[in-house]
Amino acid sequence: MQHSNIIKSAAKAASYNILLQFGLRMTTFILNGFILRHVSQETLGIVNVRLTLLYSTSLFLAKEAFERACLSKIVGRDLTHVINLLWCTFPLAVLCSSLLGCVWLFVLGIADSPTTTMTSYTVGVISFGLSTVIEVLAEPLFVLGQACLFVKLKVVILGISQGIKCFLTVLLVLIVPEWGIINFSLAQVTSSLVYAGLYHGYFIHYISNSSQKNDDFPLKTVRSIYPSAASGKLQIDTQLASLTLSFFKQSFLKQILTEGEKYVMTFFNVLSFKEQGIYDVINNLGSLAARFIFLPIEENSFLLFSQMLTRGLPVAEQDKESLRLSARVLGVLLKVVTLIGAVIVVFGYSNSFLALHLYGGSVLSSGTGPTLLRWYCLYVLVIAVNGTTEAFVFAAMRKDEVDRYNHKMLLFSGVFLLSSWFLTRLIGSVGFILANCLNMVARIAHSIYFISRYFSPTDLNPLSKAVLSFPVTMSLIVSFIITTASEASFRIEL
Repeated sequence: MQHSNIIKSAAKAASYNILLQFGLRMTTFILNGFILRHVSQETLGIVNVRLTLLYSTSLFLAKEAFERACLSKIVGRDLTHVINLLWCTFPLAVLCSSLLGCVWLFVLGIADSPTTTMTSYTVGVISFGLSTVIEVLAEPLFVLGQACLFVKLKVVILGISQGIKCFLTVLLVLIVPEWGIINFSLAQVTSSLVYAGLYHGYFIHYISNSSQKNDDFPLKTVRSIYPSAASGKLQIDTQLASLTLSFFKQSFLKQILTEGEKYVMTFFNVLSFKEQGIYDVINNLGSLAARFIFLPIEENSFLLFSQMLTRGLPVAEQDKESLRLSARVLGVLLKVVTLIGAVIVVFGYSNSFLALHLYGGSVLSSGTGPTLLRWYCLYVLVIAVNGTTEAFVFAAMRKDEVDRYNHKMLLFSGVFLLSSWFLTRLIGSVGFILANCLNMVARIAHSIYFISRYFSPTDLNPLSKAVLSFPVTMSLIVSFIITTASEASFRIEL
């Protein structure tokens, strides 16, 4: 019954997250279409590449490792020690945002920008760094909600905060378009304040009511959601702290791989701010499916597998029902994401030009825009498979395996950055997508090897269930040929 409840909760969470991601990405999609007509491409490049990279890097380094470690089974652990550990994200966020902010201001700068002043850029750097610190204030409550399977909480709060951000951005761009970067900065900080405030408000209200009803919620007082010291000393869960350190090393490398093209753009100046703006718009358009379908599946797959499997326990000692269910779910998920990714490749290739022209006009549909989007369709397929396989791998790895994987991630990072720089110099912005594809294929190969070895002592083989049937494969091939031929024959240059 417990396993059934976990699967139901994970499936419900995935459904809610898919709806949330769909709503957020569609809103962002419409917002970018509006902004393209009211904000310069250079401003868009600075905000969506340079400043967003500062925000995502600081936030990722401050909280990703803690989330992965503390979302493992916490039954039987002292929740006070776990909460104390999670609050360590706050000083780490302050440190990361401060150090990276100095790099963004004094090392990178915007000397080559003809339209953006250093004052507005400084406001942007400070605002995006500050928003990281504000959001981390909600991290212990976010992890607590995920671990307790509050499936709607994340969806509602993130939806509200991001909705306010989009609305405020549009409003400011319409009223004071000359403010440029400052408009995006104000919207970013406001969104973070709403996000953190809603989490704290919800749990204060929930604990106050549940304590009166003798609810099964593990924390009984509002004070327990904040750090507490015993005998004048802040105590943390040392086992989770050690695992967090291992994941932190991995998170740093994963961030480089995830945002690698933005790092290359930012630190090596291979593209102008205007070119970065166009690339980012196409990147967001091409990744719509990846973000509102595949990302929620990856996140909730990791949550499911981490609850079903006991980290560090040999396969022979795992609960047999949990192991069998995990294998079945993994096989089904891999087949689903592979099929969806293949459909995107087949129909995305022939419709790239039309989609870009309808969305952004000739600014996007001319030049390398359609080629970028076609290659991105292939990248979406690779992302889908990699995300699902790594969700299982990261949930099943022992601590020593996590440490060893960190060294492999270092190799992946080096190869990816080198190939990004080389391919971009050679063939332009398409090189970023090709480098990402090569990197993901290498990571998929590693995950497949781990999964095969993990299930080798059993009769389970989830990877065999991921292969598409022959009729489905042939249907996709025929559809690709027909749509590509019709696009070449009947396309009208609009």
